[in-house]
Amino acid sequence: MSNISYHISNLLEKMTSTDKDFRFMATNDLMMELQKDSIKLDEDSEKKVVTMLLKLLEDKNGEVQNLAVKCLGPLVSKVKEYQVEIMVDTLCSNMMSDKEQLRDISSMGLKTVIAELPPCSAGQSLTANVCKKITSQLIGAMGKQEDVSVQLEALDILSDMLGRLSGTLISFHASILTSLLPQLTSPRMAVRKRAIMALGHLVPSCSTTLFTQLTEHLLAELGRGQQTSTTRTYIQCLATVSRQGGHRVGEHLEKIIPMVMTFCNVEDDELREYCFQAFEAFIRRCPKEMSPHISTVIKLCLRYITYDPNYNYDVDEGGDEDGDESMDTEDGEDEDQESDDEYSDDDDMSWKVRRSSVKCLEAVISTRRDLLVELYGSVAPTLLARFKEREENVKTDIFVAFVALLKQTRPSQGLITTATDHLFVVSQVPTVVKALHKQLKEKSMKSRQGCFSLLTELANVLPGALGKHIPALIPGIVHSLTDKSTSSNMKIDALSFLNVLLCSHPPAVFQPHMKVILSPVVQCVEDPFYKITSEALLVTQQMVKIICPLGDKLPAFDVKPYVKDIFSATLKRLKAADIDQEVKERAISCMGHIVCHLGDQLGGDLQPTLQIFLERLKNEITRLTAVKTLTLIATSPLRIDLRPLLTEGIPILASFLRKNQRALKLSTLTALNMIVMNYTKVCPSSLSKIGNTVLPGALSAILEFFKALVVTKAGNMGYNDLLKALTGPFHGSGKATDPTPMHRQSYYSVARCVAALSSVCPKEASGMVTGFIQEVKNPKCSESVRILSFLCLGEAGRTMNLGGQKELKTVILEAFSSPNEEVKSAASCALGNICVGNLEDYLPFMLTEIGSQAKRRYLLLHSLKEVISACSTESLLAHVEDIWALLFKNRECAEEGTRSVVAECLGKLTMVNPAQLLPRLKQQLSSGSPVARSTVVTAVKFTIVDQPVPIDSLLKGCIGDFLKTLQDKDPNVRRVALVMFNSAAHNKPSLIRGLLATVLPSLYNETQIRKDLIREVEMGPFKHTVDDGLDVRKAAFECMYTLLDSCLDCLDIFEFLDRVEEGLKDHYDIRMLTFIMLARLCCLCPNAVVQRLDRLIEPLRVTCTTKVKAGSVKQEFEKQEELRRSAMRAVAALLSISEVEKSPAMADFANQIRTNAEMASILESIQGDTRSSTVESMDTS
Repeated sequence: MSNISYHISNLLEKMTSTDKDFRFMATNDLMMELQKDSIKLDEDSEKKVVTMLLKLLEDKNGEVQNLAVKCLGPLVSKVKEYQVEIMVDTLCSNMMSDKEQLRDISSMGLKTVIAELPPCSAGQSLTANVCKKITSQLIGAMGKQEDVSVQLEALDILSDMLGRLSGTLISFHASILTSLLPQLTSPRMAVRKRAIMALGHLVPSCSTTLFTQLTEHLLAELGRGQQTSTTRTYIQCLATVSRQGGHRVGEHLEKIIPMVMTFCNVEDDELREYCFQAFEAFIRRCPKEMSPHISTVIKLCLRYITYDPNYNYDVDEGGDEDGDESMDTEDGEDEDQESDDEYSDDDDMSWKVRRSSVKCLEAVISTRRDLLVELYGSVAPTLLARFKEREENVKTDIFVAFVALLKQTRPSQGLITTATDHLFVVSQVPTVVKALHKQLKEKSMKSRQGCFSLLTELANVLPGALGKHIPALIPGIVHSLTDKSTSSNMKIDALSFLNVLLCSHPPAVFQPHMKVILSPVVQCVEDPFYKITSEALLVTQQMVKIICPLGDKLPAFDVKPYVKDIFSATLKRLKAADIDQEVKERAISCMGHIVCHLGDQLGGDLQPTLQIFLERLKNEITRLTAVKTLTLIATSPLRIDLRPLLTEGIPILASFLRKNQRALKLSTLTALNMIVMNYTKVCPSSLSKIGNTVLPGALSAILEFFKALVVTKAGNMGYNDLLKALTGPFHGSGKATDPTPMHRQSYYSVARCVAALSSVCPKEASGMVTGFIQEVKNPKCSESVRILSFLCLGEAGRTMNLGGQKELKTVILEAFSSPNEEVKSAASCALGNICVGNLEDYLPFMLTEIGSQAKRRYLLLHSLKEVISACSTESLLAHVEDIWALLFKNRECAEEGTRSVVAECLGKLTMVNPAQLLPRLKQQLSSGSPVARSTVVTAVKFTIVDQPVPIDSLLKGCIGDFLKTLQDKDPNVRRVALVMFNSAAHNKPSLIRGLLATVLPSLYNETQIRKDLIREVEMGPFKHTVDDGLDVRKAAFECMYTLLDSCLDCLDIFEFLDRVEEGLKDHYDIRMLTFIMLARLCCLCPNAVVQRLDRLIEPLRVTCTTKVKAGSVKQEFEKQEELRRSAMRAVAALLSISEVEKSPAMADFANQIRTNAEMASILESIQGDTRSSTVESMDTS
C-alpha cells in the first residue's frame, strides 16, 4: 500500500510542474495505474488525486485536459462515493462557467463519469445519488435561456444519463419532463433536436401518467395550428416518442393519425418527411392499432413516392408510359406561377419526401404479410415504375422496399404463398430486368449494389425465372468484376449474385456465356483479398457443375478450353498454407468438384492432387471439409482411381469415428458408405480395419459395409465370424461378468445387421433361423438373448419366407405370456415382421387370433400395426376389408391402450385406400358413443404425416368436419381432437391454415379453467381436488405452441398473449408450457411481448418468489424448483429484448432477482447455458 501511495504522490507532484510534457506524462502514468484492477487508494490519496485531476481540467494545455478527463472514468470505481459527488459538483459548476473551453471539457468529464457509473441493476446507492445531483444541476442549466451552449451541453448530458440510467431517476421524471417541454419551442433548431432526443430516452421508463401527459401536450400544441417550423418539431417528437415508447402510443393513435394526415397536405417538404417518419414508427411499433389506417397510409405513400416537382422524367425516358405518374404539383396554376429562379435544384427537398414515403411503405411490407396480395396489386407496380428514380439515396430505399416484398413472397417454414403472388412476380421479371440491366453499368456503386441485391432475391424467390434474361445481365456482372474502380464489396456482391444465378438455372442457360464470365471469375480467385477469393471459389465450383454436369441425357459441351484455367487457379489456392481458413475450405471443396466432374480431363495432375487431399485429411483444421470432399469424389460416375489415397486414408477415417465431434463422425460414416459401395473390390483389406470402430448410429452405411465385408471375405471375416461378433455381446449382457445392460436401440440395430448378412448368404440363413428359434425356446437363455433372437427372426422374416418353420407361431404366442415386457414386445414385433414376408399364411392367422384372444389382443394389434406400416399398398388391398371390419369391432374397447393401437391401425390402413376409407371414418363422427368418436379422431391424426402422400388432397377437403369435434360435449373427444389438430399444425400446416379463423375460438376456449370439471375426492380424512379439464387445457396449450412455429402470420398475437397470460397462473403443467411459449414469443415477436410486459411480469414474479411449506413432501420442493427455473428461462428471454429493462416494472423485478442470491444464481446459470448453446449451435455445421 505504501509503495502505491508513494508512487501516486510522485505523479501528483510532477503534475504541478511548469513543463507541460511533465504534466502530460504524469497524467498518462496515473491513467495507466488507475486502469489496473489491483490498485487500491487510501483516503488521503483519493482526495489528492481527485483534487489534482479537477485542477488539471483547467490546464492551459489541451492534451493534458483530455488525459485528465480520461482519468475520471476509471477513478469512479476506485474512490469512495463522497469523492465521486465532489467530482460531479465541480464538473457541474464548471459546466456553467463563462469560459467556453472549461465548459466543454467539464461536459466531457460528466459524460465520462456517467458512462462509468455502475448500472442501476447492480443495486449500488452511488449511481442513484450521483444521478440525482447531476439531474438537479442540469434542470437548472436548461433554464438558462440566455446561454444556448450551456443548454445544449445540459441536454446532451441529460440524454446520455436518461439513455443509460433512466430507472434511477424516476423521482425526477416529472421535473425533467416539465423542463424539457419548453425547449421544444426554442428558437434554436439544435436545442429542439436535443430536447427531442432526451424525451425519447425518457419515455420508455416513465410512468403511464407522464407518458399520457407528454402525448396530450404534443397533441394540444399540434392542434393550435402554429407556424410550420414548430409543427415540424412536434411531429418529429411524436415519431421519436413512438419509436422509443412503442406500444404506449397505440391508445392515442385515433387522435394522432387524422392530425398527421392533415399535415401531409401542407406545402412543406420537411413537414411531410417527418409525417411519413411518424407513420413508419407507428406501423412498426403499434401494428395492431394501425390496422384501420393502413390503407390510407399506403395511398399517401404511393402519392408522394412520385413527388418530384423539380424534374421531368418524360424527357429522360422518352415519353415512358410511367412518366405521367410522376407527380409535379397538385395545382397546375401554381406550376405556371413558379419560375426556375424561384425553385432551383439546390433548394429541392422533395427527395426527402420520396425517401420517407418509401421507407414507410417498406415498414408496411415488412410487418403486414397478410396484405401481400393487395401490396402486389397496388404497391409493386409503383415501386417498379420508380426504379428510374434520379436521387441515389431514394433509389436505394426503393430497391430495399422491393426486396422486402420479394422476401415476404418467399415461402418460409409453414407459410404458404399464393399462386397469385408468384404469377405477378413472374409477369414483372422482364420489366425488372429492363429497368436494372443498364443500371448495372452505372458509376454509382450504391445503385449497382442495390440492383444486385434485388436481382439476387428475385432469383431466390423464382429459381430459373431469369434464364431468358441472362444475356442482358452478364455484361453488368462482368463490368462489376473487372472495372478498376470497383470496390471489394461491389465485387463480392456481383460474385454472390452470379453464384445464385448459377445455382438456380440449368446448365444449358449458362454454357454459351462461359467464355465471357470465366476469365473475370478466375482473376477474382487470384485476388489478394480473402473474401473475394472465397466467394470466387464458390462461383468456380458452381461453374464446374455447369460446364460438365453429371448425367447421360445432357447435351455434350466442349470443356477442354476451360479446364486448365479453372484447375490452375484452384490448385494455387489449394496448395497455399498461409491463407484464411474459409479460403482453405472452399479451395478443397472446389477442387473436389473439379475432380468429381472433370477428373478424366486432368491426366497426370490427378494423383498429385489426391495426395494434397490426403494431407488435408491429416490436418485437424481441414479434415471435416476433406472428408466431405472425399465423399463427393467417391460418388463420381467417372470412377476416379482412389487406390493410392484409400490405403492410407481409410485408417485415418477409421480414427475419426473415435473423435468426440458429431459432425465429423457423421460425415466420415457417409464417406465410408460411399467407399464401401463403390470401391470394395479395390481395397478390401483396408475396409476390414474399420470393423471395430463403426458406430451403430449410421445404420444404412453399416448394413452396406457388412454386406461388402461378408461378400469379399476381407480380413478373413466369414458369415459365422460376423454373426458371432454381432450377437456375442448380448450373451454376456446383464450377467455378473458384464453387468452393463445393452442399449435398447442396439437390439434393433444388430437385428438389422444380422438380416442384412442373411440376405447375401441365403444358404447359411436357414441354419441361423433354426438356431434363433432354439434360443427363444431355451428357458436357460437370458432375457437379452431371447429379445435379440425374436428381433433377428422378425428382421430376417421380412425378406425371406419363414413359412417352413412350423413351430414358429406357437413359440411366438407362448412368448406373449412371458413375465418380461420387453420379451413380449420383441415377440410382437417379430410376428408383425414375419407376416410382412409371408402375408398369405400369417395375416389370416393373426386376424383370427385378434378376434378370439382378448388377453393377447393388445400385442397382436401391435403386430398388425407393423404389417400395415411395412407392407406395400398393392399387397394389402386384398385384405383391407377383413382388417377394417376387425378393427371396427374393437374401436370401443374398454382398455384405452388397445383403443390407441386400433386408432393407429385404422389411420394407417386409411392411407392404403383413402378414397374409400376416409368417408367411412367421417361417417363415424355421428356415432353416439364418445369412445368411438375419440378412436376415429385419433385415427385421423395418424393419416397426417410430414411427407406428401395421396390422402392429403382428400384430407384437406374434410379435415374441417373432424375439427368440429373440438366442440364435442365429451372432454376426452375434445382432447384427442386437439392432439389431432396439433399433429396437423406440426406436420401439414397447409391443411389447417384456411380454417384457423373458425378453429381458434374453440382452441382458445379450451385454455380456460372450467369449474364444472373440477371435483373433490375424499381420500380418508383428506379431500383431494381433481381437475378433469387439465388434460384438455394442456393439449390446447401444446397446440398454441405448435402454431407459433407453423402459422405465426395467421395469429392475432395479442389475443394469443391473452391466453398465455392466463396460462402463467394455471396448474403446474400448464405453467411449464407457457413459460416455454413466452420465451419463444420473445424471439418471434418481441414488440408484442413488450406491449404486454406489465401484465406478464406479475405471474412470473409470483412463481419466482413462492416458497413451499416447510412440512411438504420432497416432490413438492422439486416441482417448485423446476417451476422457478422454467420461469427464470422466460425472464432471461425477456431480458434479451433490448428495451425491456426500460420498463419500470421489469427494472424493479430484475433488481429484485439480482439482489436475491438464490434467484440471481439461477438466472446467471441460465444465461450462461444460453450463450454456450448458441456457440454450440453455430459449431455443429
